[in-house]
Amino acid sequence: MDMVSDEREAQFITPPLGTLGDRPSPPELAGRDHFHVFISYSSCDSPWTQRLITWLESPQCGLLTCYHERDFVPGCSILENMTNCIQKSQKVLLVLSQDFVRSRWCLLEANLSLFRDCLERKPLVPVLLEPDITIPMHLCHITYLDAKDPEFHSKLLKVLCTPNHQMQGSSVVPYQPPSVYNGKALQPLSALNGGGGLKEWEAGLFSEGVPDQLRSILHNDEKYVAAIRNINSVSLTKAMSRTSVALFVCAAIGFVSLLTGSIVIMGVFMDSSYRPLLSIYVLPLLAWLRIGLCGNEMTMYIISNMQKCAGQANVALAEEKILMGCESRTKLCFVYVSLEGCKLMFNETFQESALANEMFQRALLLLSPGYAYCLANKHFPFDMTSSHGHLDGGVCFCQYVIQKLKND
Repeated sequence: MDMVSDEREAQFITPPLGTLGDRPSPPELAGRDHFHVFISYSSCDSPWTQRLITWLESPQCGLLTCYHERDFVPGCSILENMTNCIQKSQKVLLVLSQDFVRSRWCLLEANLSLFRDCLERKPLVPVLLEPDITIPMHLCHITYLDAKDPEFHSKLLKVLCTPNHQMQGSSVVPYQPPSVYNGKALQPLSALNGGGGLKEWEAGLFSEGVPDQLRSILHNDEKYVAAIRNINSVSLTKAMSRTSVALFVCAAIGFVSLLTGSIVIMGVFMDSSYRPLLSIYVLPLLAWLRIGLCGNEMTMYIISNMQKCAGQANVALAEEKILMGCESRTKLCFVYVSLEGCKLMFNETFQESALANEMFQRALLLLSPGYAYCLANKHFPFDMTSSHGHLDGGVCFCQYVIQKLKND
């Protein structure tokens, strides 16, 4: 760890800033602001960060920084100190490293009120200290600064010296839902009983506990719980009651049809010496092949029922800007996507508000699970380059609906 810290410290070289007139001036501190920036970092990255702080507070830059080693109040919890420091600072700088993601970021996410206040009121400035870091989903929308960029110091100083009210067009902006998460795939949900593999007639069962990523977004947890209960309604008992009968009937019909058909074919085309061999080996093989195909049909039947339940859930979840899709019987995918623009398109198309709402709800019911699956996997089964939708850099729901209606 010391070698890594020494290497990071060696990377920090105080840059020349040119003449005084070329340097951006620190923004004025007003109201409850006591600092220009609160810097959150892992203790493992302290040497590098301390050199950065020394430079920011030097006469060259003239910024007032706040950080835990100096400004946290003894006797208060870490979260209380972080809350106070963020509220007293104009911006929040995050020194991103693997150690930070494992420790400090987890603390920041643990207190949702702090996290939302941080995103809604304070611009975040992520600084990437190491390559190949798994950047938290909540920061994926922000353009981070690379510490190894030759222009890193000038870019950082420009951001920190820009007043907050002038940063609305910047890539480093406060939280403004839904633009922050719009089109983002969230953490998929795995079934509780999916570890050992399921039989063809079994359906996945999912925990009703709200995942951490969704908890920071949802305003009404009951909608999520109801959605999972609806998915779990395609339970083992229900699936077996329907599929076992269908499996038995398919197998019986398949076996009889293959047997009678093969006997006729044998009598017409084959010598009698081959009939015993065919009856003993080939016919059972064909019968079991038919049973296997029937098992695949049962698997598709269960997935189809899960998709129907996901569509029913999405009618409610869409109000939370969440859509659910089925990756398989054992995995659900979630995407955060705003459908406001698509809903307006339905209103313009059908004009009558009641009819437009009915058609939009029907589209959610039938097509939203497939859309969520394609959006989560960033792959659509048709070319979307010729059309423009309501989702920047992605395919919006009404684009998907139009293509599905054209193709199907």
